[in-house]
This record gives sequence, C-alpha cells and structure tokens, in this order.
Amino acid sequence: MRQEKDSLGTLELPDDAYYGIQTLRAVQNYPISGLRAHPTFIRAYAILKKACARANERAGVLDANISKQIQDVCDEIIQGGLRDQFVVDVFQAGAGTSTNMNVNEVIANRALEKSGAKRGEYEKISPNDHVNMSQSTNDTYPTAMRLSTLLLMRERLFPAMETLQKSFFAKAEEFSGAVKSGRTHLQDAVPITLGQEFGAWGSMMIRHAKRLKGAEHDISFLGIGGSAAGSGLNTPVGYRDCAIEELRAITGLDVNPSVDLFEAMQSLAPFVHLMSGIKNLALDIIKISGDLRLLCSGPMTGLAEITLPPVQPGSSIMPGKVNPSILEMVSQVAMQVVGCETVVSYASQGGQLELNVMMPVVQFNIAFSIEIFSNALEIMARKCIDGIIADRERMRHYAESSGSLVTALAPEIGYMQAAEIAKESLKTRRSIRAIVLERGLMDEKKLNEVLDIEKMAKGDV
Repeated sequence: MRQEKDSLGTLELPDDAYYGIQTLRAVQNYPISGLRAHPTFIRAYAILKKACARANERAGVLDANISKQIQDVCDEIIQGGLRDQFVVDVFQAGAGTSTNMNVNEVIANRALEKSGAKRGEYEKISPNDHVNMSQSTNDTYPTAMRLSTLLLMRERLFPAMETLQKSFFAKAEEFSGAVKSGRTHLQDAVPITLGQEFGAWGSMMIRHAKRLKGAEHDISFLGIGGSAAGSGLNTPVGYRDCAIEELRAITGLDVNPSVDLFEAMQSLAPFVHLMSGIKNLALDIIKISGDLRLLCSGPMTGLAEITLPPVQPGSSIMPGKVNPSILEMVSQVAMQVVGCETVVSYASQGGQLELNVMMPVVQFNIAFSIEIFSNALEIMARKCIDGIIADRERMRHYAESSGSLVTALAPEIGYMQAAEIAKESLKTRRSIRAIVLERGLMDEKKLNEVLDIEKMAKGDV
C-alpha cells in the first residue's frame, strides 16, 4: 500500500494502482452501478490531455520533458492500455470531476513510473499542476464528451446505418418484381412490390444519416480553453487555438472552437439535438421491425409473405416453432435508446448558472445508446435482412384477391359503382374480375389492361 494526501486528508491506496486519492474517494463514495466509462470516452479524454500538453508546451508554460512523458502515457491509453485503471462509476458527482481526476492521476502516476520515480511523487509530475494544466473539469469533460461522441458516430453508428441501408437496397432490387397487396390501416390497399417496401426503408436510412450529420456538426464546436467558468482563467495566450489545432491533427475530426465559451459550458443543447436524431432513427427502426414481423407472421395463420432466417428455436414447449428473434431484440434496443434520450433531455435542463453539472449521465446515455444501437443494426442487417426470402406466389394471390383492385376501375366506371363491386366481392368472395365481366361493365381485354397488377404497382394505370 502507499499513502496519498489531498485537501481532505490521507488515504491508503494499493501499491499497483495508477489512480490516486481523488479517484479512490470517488470509488468509495459512488458504488452505484458497477458501470464504467465507455472505452471511447476514455480514449477521447486521453486524446484531449495529449493535445492540451502539446498546447501548453507550445505556449511555453509546460516543460518539454514533462509534456513528452504525459503524451507518451496518453498514447498508451489511446491504444487501449491501462483501461482497468479507470474505475469511477458512471453515476458520480456532477460535472465529471471524478473522471477528470481519474484520468489525470493515471497519466501522472504512469508517467512517474516510466521516468523511474515512484507513484504518488506528484512534486515531479502532478495530476493537477501538469496533466491538468490550463484546464478544468468544466471545459475538459464536455470537450471529451464531444470528441467521444464524434468518434462513436464516425466509427460505429454511421457504418452500422450504412450496412443496414445497403441490405435494404439489395433486397429492394431482389424483390423489385415481387408484386403484393399494399396495406394501409392494416387493411387491403392497392398493389405495390415488396421491393418498394424495402426501398423505402433504405431511403429512411439515408434521410436519418443526413439529419444526424447536421446534429454531428452541432457537436463539433468545443469549449476547451474556457477553464472553470468560461472566462479562460489560468490559460496562457494562444493555448485555446493550439489545443483545437492539436485535436484536429490527432483525430482528423473537423472540430472548431466554440463561438462562446460560456455557452459551451452551460448548454447541452447539441447533445439533445444529436440524441433526438438517434431517437428518431430508433422510432423508425421499431416501425420497420414491426412491419417485418407482420409480413413474416404465421407461417400458417398469418401473412407469411416473407420468411426470416431462423436463428434459434422459438419455444421451450412448442417443437419446431421459430420466432422473429432478431427483430424482437432490435425493437427492445431501440426502445432502450428512446429511454436514454429522455434522460438526456431531462439532464439538459438540470444545470445552474455557469455550468450544467449533469454531464456524466448525458455522456453515459449517449455512448451507451450508440454502442448498443450500432451493434443491433449490424446484427439486424447480417442475421435478418440479408437472409429474407419472399413467398412470391402467396403475395401475388393476396394482391389478385384484394378488393382494393377496384381503385384502378374507378376512373373507368366511377367511384360509387366501383365501391358497389368491392362490397359484393367482399360479401360473395368472388373476384373483382368476375363481377365486372358478369355485369358487362367492361370487355375482357380492357379489363385485363386495367387490372394489370404489375402496372398498378408501378402506378402506370
């Protein structure tokens, strides 16, 4: 064990711990969930600390040797090292001070060790005076939030959405000639193709990606350099611009300084904007999953127009039963995302005056949502959409027996007479075609042209 001292007193820490006394206090104070910060958030924090060390060195306030030692440890963390040392619960004191100090202490102690000193010899490399130089939790935590969110969007959610989009469009092409009955209000409607349904879902992914790109841009304005309250107290001249420049170089992200550093600390609106867009996508995914579950319902007593790839037995008591398990999982994940958006929305108005202290719960819910949603979308594409098979005969039977075919007759015989034919067809279970011919309303050649379901599906009649 080793001893460390802070303004509240002295505590003993395990000798092999890279974190320090302030991290230990957080561990003792907040044994809440057992959940830890997302790895990408820790990576983003290390990227930020590296950029700040460079900026401080360039501004002439940080010794070049100490700066290099800090940067070397940051690189180790960026590459995935020391992850077991970030031990603070995601539910913690406001603003994220515990997480910031966890990062500062790990970097300082690892740098001390690599330089041949002992952990805790902070007079040589200090978590506060060196690693946290020119910084505050109040500007580093929201900046790390923005960086991690941008990284997660770029590396996880956008690729997952693109994968699903391609799967939808591939099926749209495969099923372009598969005519079926459309359905509105869950009732028979005019013919469409299965390909048109899948194409609409692919288009939804494109539209959602465009919306999220706009929200992503909103996230890209950083408040680093604002220090404790937005005034930039204790930051050297040029530090802020240097830090942004270094972040752009390290990450390749198109980040820029916030126009108003006070606003960047007080408002979480950019995160609400982004999370609302993710929720919007989740709602459409729930709708699509529900549509697919309807289309595969049965197989003997439902629509059974499509068959999903089987992934597991569906019942512990009914042999041979197979359920739409992937879609059920995806719907539950999307519902969880909707719940996370509610938390983010409430947290956005939870700050007071110069700081929104509810940032940790926002960070957790956004990172958690992107992680689980990205995984679900990729699995949905690979284990469900890509393997869907269409029952073209069954779909055509439904389409040809639907009373909604009279819609194409209305311009020829009038709406009211077409409605009468539809009612008779439903009552007698006779086809529209047979009733029209029986009544002599149209000759067979003309009727065949009007009731061509392929043309109807394309809107050509």
